[in-house]
Amino acid sequence: MDDIQLCKEITRLKKELHKLVSIPDNDKSNEDRQREDELLQQIHKLVETRDFLVDDVEFERLREKEEDKEMADFLKSKFPGNMKKTAGPSRRTPTRAQQNPYTKTGLTLLKECCGFTCSIM
Repeated sequence: MDDIQLCKEITRLKKELHKLVSIPDNDKSNEDRQREDELLQQIHKLVETRDFLVDDVEFERLREKEEDKEMADFLKSKFPGNMKKTAGPSRRTPTRAQQNPYTKTGLTLLKECCGFTCSIM
């Protein structure tokens, strides 16, 4: 949710910045120039925050993947005869709705956030 809010705020600030940038330099007031600088700083700060969130999600995904591997190795060592793979029609692939939503990568989250329409910079 934070990622989506940041994306919306960045988009809003970029629109405002675009309006100021479209003004010819000769026609800009000191306040316009100052506002441009403020907007650039705000966008930069939000982009850094969003990058941190995406990196954090990726770190958690990798950590959970490693924990799953360690647990599987532990179970194999404790119950070596019970870990047979089943084959045949009884084994189904989970549907998209049944898959764990917390294993998405940062790129997937970005794509779902705004379908790559969020051009940050």
